[in-house]
Amino acid sequence: MKYTTLGKTGLNISVIGLGGLPVQRTDQEGANAIVKACMEQGINFLDTARGYTVSEEFFGNALKGYRDKWVIASKAMSRDYEGMKADIETTLRNLQTDYIELYQMHNIRSEAEMEQCFGENGAYKALLEAKEAGKIGYIGVTAHELRTSAILLDKYGDKIDTFMFPYNIVENQGEELMQECAKKNIGFIAMKPIAGGNIEDAVLALKYILNNPDCTVVIPGMGDAEEVVKNTAPEVFEPLTEEDKVACDKIIKDLGSNFCRRCGYCAPCPQGIDIPRNFILVNYIRKYGLADWGRKCFAALPATAKDCVKCGICETRCPYDLPIRQMLEKVAEDIEIK
Repeated sequence: MKYTTLGKTGLNISVIGLGGLPVQRTDQEGANAIVKACMEQGINFLDTARGYTVSEEFFGNALKGYRDKWVIASKAMSRDYEGMKADIETTLRNLQTDYIELYQMHNIRSEAEMEQCFGENGAYKALLEAKEAGKIGYIGVTAHELRTSAILLDKYGDKIDTFMFPYNIVENQGEELMQECAKKNIGFIAMKPIAGGNIEDAVLALKYILNNPDCTVVIPGMGDAEEVVKNTAPEVFEPLTEEDKVACDKIIKDLGSNFCRRCGYCAPCPQGIDIPRNFILVNYIRKYGLADWGRKCFAALPATAKDCVKCGICETRCPYDLPIRQMLEKVAEDIEIK
């Protein structure tokens, strides 16, 4: 394993971290095995979330006796002060600790949400309060949308210590954000390293990411011990070869005609559908084996792929010429898979 410093936090972490979402498909014994395998491979960074159902609780139990060997990050969707304050307490209780190193405002999707989070009675106020009380060490943000993220880093980059964004072989639109983070010494956490399960060669996918010096840490979701071993294979840490680059180009070509990069240029949808969000969530059903949880996430949306009227406005805006209407139709079908 290789280690690095997580931006301005000064924390020494493994360059590959443990993404805590897929643990939902196992049980406590499975979570224990994942943590054990991670420690054997040198992983010491865990990213979980309030929204990942049992994830915090499973890892809280699995880390008993090993807490001092881990740097823990969690996150919550609350945008207001009271909500975030309550979420922090719940996280601490679930993880069975009185301190976690990093707490993140989870998935900021618009300028309105951004202003709310950093406003007078926003989530950021609760995070600062928790930091002053010694309950959290540092503050971060996660996001999927390119334009909102660029504005966030420009306006509030001095208030955050880490930034999490999708980055992989087919989603490299965030490279300028990574460069901005590097300039400001903000730790960059790469999520969705295998593009929501769409890239089959996980070793190549991680190798590609780790060859970008602006990436601080990558957090593949790992649902069992075998995935941990696979994702920490020695070749993951090697330089990209010409053969690797050819393989990457082929993946880009193969996925390019039907893969959403989450750039957000398709918005706004007249029906209120968050199109990139629909494509993210459907992969919990298609690729992650989390059908029940995925459908609950869909149920929480004000509009979904089922509400598409096929007006086609989104397709005129998409810089990748994706057949969005056709893709949304398939999403609507997959939501109903039993």
